Amino acid sequence: MSSWPDEATVEATDVPGNPEQSTTSEILTIDPALIAEARRSTKVDVAQTGFNPALGRLPTIETQGYSLNTVLDFVPSWTARRIPMKCIGLTLPDGMEFMPPKLDTTTTSDGTQLRKIAPPKPETSEPVDPDKPRKATRIKPPADALSLQDRLFYLLQPPLESWLAGQELIMPFEPFAYQYEGIAWLFASQAALLADEMGLGKTMQTITAIRLLLRSGQAKRIVLICPKPLIPNWQREFKTWAEELPVVTVEGNGPRRRMLWTMPGIPVLLANYELMARDIAEIPDDEQPKFDLLVLDEAQRIKNRDSRTAEVARSIRRRRSWALTGTPIENRPEELGALFEFMEVIPKAASPDLRQLSKLAKKYILRRTKDLVMKDMPPRIDRDAELELTDAQELAYRTAEKEGVVQLNDLGDSITVQHVFELVLRLKQITNYDPLTGESAKLERLMADMEEIAASGGKAILFSQWTKTIDWLQPHLKEFNPLIYHGGVPTKQREPILARFKAEPDKHILLMSYGTGAVGL
Repeated sequence: MSSWPDEATVEATDVPGNPEQSTTSEILTIDPALIAEARRSTKVDVAQTGFNPALGRLPTIETQGYSLNTVLDFVPSWTARRIPMKCIGLTLPDGMEFMPPKLDTTTTSDGTQLRKIAPPKPETSEPVDPDKPRKATRIKPPADALSLQDRLFYLLQPPLESWLAGQELIMPFEPFAYQYEGIAWLFASQAALLADEMGLGKTMQTITAIRLLLRSGQAKRIVLICPKPLIPNWQREFKTWAEELPVVTVEGNGPRRRMLWTMPGIPVLLANYELMARDIAEIPDDEQPKFDLLVLDEAQRIKNRDSRTAEVARSIRRRRSWALTGTPIENRPEELGALFEFMEVIPKAASPDLRQLSKLAKKYILRRTKDLVMKDMPPRIDRDAELELTDAQELAYRTAEKEGVVQLNDLGDSITVQHVFELVLRLKQITNYDPLTGESAKLERLMADMEEIAASGGKAILFSQWTKTIDWLQPHLKEFNPLIYHGGVPTKQREPILARFKAEPDKHILLMSYGTGAVGL
């Protein structure tokens, strides 16, 4: 048994993997008093039995060396840094403080707050990418469709593009995107005013919407009223866009017309305003026809709500009311109120103000113009040509003017505006051509323009206020093979004239009157 040493030393050994500590060592000296205390505490008093003397021996103590120079594996460090700040230097020009203060244009002198009013911004359409697939046109349920069944009927309809692309509804031409929108809008509307600019296809959109109503069972009997000169135009368009629909025109004697008005089973009935006003008023109340849809073409014909035509149109029994016109307002805002009264969206004889008319227009009117929807079409160019009268025309003009003024003075207090208009019309006719000599500055300019148009294979349309002027022009334009289209031409001969003008390349000019050719074509 080894005894406690008088002194104990502890030597530090090398620490593997730590090159910094591999060459360091330390010797520690232990106090002898501590060793003596350890000796006393380790003695064990055991009864001497004689058979275990080893219990009185002191234990052997072994020592191990440990490095006291310990280095931590991770020591967090923090370094102060400057946060960058963006600074902008401003230098005010000299004299800025002498500028007058900006006036406040949002309030008046008495403190009333003003609201800035600006015109609505035009809707800008993105350029059309031919490779990009067209967005499908869905039919939206009308605002007055409250029941779940009615709303689901519109929501569950397929997109118009796929509906019209089927074998059951053949379209001769692919409609434009804005036309799909108009068709869907009409189909879902109980009251609608389609006011697209002339030439954007109001007729085609209406016919296609009628096809969809008949096909879906939403309508079984439809009547369309239009001016008499446009009857052939509607007949032709129905054959083009809906050849499967039987269209019956109200014509003939009184008994036949009454039979057509009241006969069931006619899907589409076509009539003019004059026959409508005459025949509907003669049918007894208990025999009045009922229609699912009433369409008025050139609806400005009922702008005077007190006229007989407007009263008869409002009296026709129907579930839906559509109006078509490119000029919903010609002179006064009250004309728009007459159309809303026909559409049954305002009470009878109501006079809505401009604010109310604007609110109704946003809901019941759909109007698009060529500059917004036909981006690929070239713009129309209006050019005014100032011409000097020929000597004969100028002499006739001055003479008629002097004689007319003398006659007006002789009338005295009995003069009316009608007398002044008669003199103005007389002078306008002389500016066309001199009735005595036949000289015309306009004819000379027209001949020069037509030679260039005919040489390039083009065509021209000439409008005149007087049929007499058109008849006078025809022989002078013989070399350009002119065609005549005015009220003196029988109705049955008008459609062949338009077909010849389109198909025959040698027909370079069409002479038309305002009353017959300027509406609906």
